[in-house]
Amino acid sequence: MQPLEPIPRRARIALGILFFVLFVGAWAIATLGGFVSPTFLADPVTMVKDGVYLLTEQGFLADIGVTVWRVVGGFVMAAAVAVPLGIAMGAYKPVEALLEPFVSFARYLPASAFVPLLILWAGIGELQKLLVIFIGSVFQIVLMVAVAVAATRRDLVEAAYTLGADDAGVVRRVLIPANAPDIAEILRLVLGWAWTYVIVAELIGASSGIGYMIINSQALMATGQIIFGIIVIGLIGLVSDFAFKWLNRRLFAWRLA
Repeated sequence: MQPLEPIPRRARIALGILFFVLFVGAWAIATLGGFVSPTFLADPVTMVKDGVYLLTEQGFLADIGVTVWRVVGGFVMAAAVAVPLGIAMGAYKPVEALLEPFVSFARYLPASAFVPLLILWAGIGELQKLLVIFIGSVFQIVLMVAVAVAATRRDLVEAAYTLGADDAGVVRRVLIPANAPDIAEILRLVLGWAWTYVIVAELIGASSGIGYMIINSQALMATGQIIFGIIVIGLIGLVSDFAFKWLNRRLFAWRLA
């Protein structure tokens, strides 16, 4: 192995699968071997049985659909607000001076701390869940997009002015296209964070969703169901991450090749 030296795609896939195999093997040895009590950690076989039970008899597919809808809804709301604000902050220094101190302050506020207030303001319906994801995502996207846009190469901007572009044209035809791949990558990263926020939202005041199932399983000491719910979240997140990467490669092949 050498620092930063790439490896073949097949080797990368094989090594990634190998880690999962080793992880599940260690889990099986710890639980099936009697080293860990099943009260605290279910074994892989029990987890699979509990997962089948949830899917076939408890309507868990509906809970998965509800959670996916909440993540997508809250994330799209955050992106629709944050991306234009981030571009404005990165492009115009007065806007940055106005908003950057508040955004930097707000991004450190945990979304979970707003749950009691959001329940008071929006009730325990879908809007409250969407707002938790919105608050948890919007400030991160704004700041990261602003940083990316502010780092645009100055020679590109100067060349645009030389060719006769006005201020709006520089933003529309230079800053946005030049940073579109970075903005897409920022959205991919923050989408992963959004999954943590939706589970927090569903742990309190929810009647459906993966988080709701997990908290109910905790009361029943059904660790197999809890682990299955966690694995489902990871699998959905992994699929969405790969889908985002594939879309970014298709849209920005010139940059991400």
